[in-house]
Amino acid sequence: MKLIIDSGSTKSDLKWVKNANVVFEANAAGINPFYQDEKCIYQTLHQVTPKEFEDSTESVFFYGAGCSFKEKCDMVHRPLSQIFPNAKIEIHNDLLGAARALFQHEQGIACILGTGANSCIYNGEAIVQNVPPLGFILGDEGSGAVLGKLLVSDILKGIAPQHIQKQFYEETDTNAASIMENIYKKPFPNRYLAQFSRHIYLHKDDPFFRNLILTAFDRFFERNIQQYETTLPIGFIGSIAHYFREELSFVASTYHKEITKIEQSPISGLIQFHA
Repeated sequence: MKLIIDSGSTKSDLKWVKNANVVFEANAAGINPFYQDEKCIYQTLHQVTPKEFEDSTESVFFYGAGCSFKEKCDMVHRPLSQIFPNAKIEIHNDLLGAARALFQHEQGIACILGTGANSCIYNGEAIVQNVPPLGFILGDEGSGAVLGKLLVSDILKGIAPQHIQKQFYEETDTNAASIMENIYKKPFPNRYLAQFSRHIYLHKDDPFFRNLILTAFDRFFERNIQQYETTLPIGFIGSIAHYFREELSFVASTYHKEITKIEQSPISGLIQFHA
């Protein structure tokens, strides 16, 4: 039996697969070795794993945010090897997972737009070019965290129209002090900021929000996609790409690009890849 795990910074999907059929599935909090230690990773995965699957799981394929460096991959590998002592374990970054899910063994430009953002050229086997995403402070253009950051910044600086500010505070039940504390004093500020993308989605037809969305996506194309000198097909994985597909496709057209595939989650494509 195989276990396939897709883990972003916000949530993890776990699917146990036998003969290409899902026999059990579970959800857990997101895992990112840049933000969590091994004990936390172990507890997050162990608490959703059925006891009877610990010894019977033969292979584990983990695709996760933050797993681009060996030492970070090892931080995930060790807890998994404790939970699944008989399994062969592979740790890959979430970008390779997105590329495999979108294009299987074909070439393409694979992109992630979820809590974070990333992109690459995939040759059907491996990632051959990658513009560094740099996280939500220096990069991650178009991501949920950056959309939330742009909105909160405009709210707190008083740049957003008065009715937008009033609506935001009423609907999110928050205030300036709470926002600053969550961003600068509490863990996972990227998750915290990304939650405001739901508020943006609910009001995305308002000119203020539409401009915010289009500006963020334009920055994603300008600073990432435009650096790939190729006409390969473009695909997207992630909740932001899924829910804002109309706006994303519009921005792509302004760059004379066409998005061939958008999926909310890579897990189905990964099951197919590993079948």
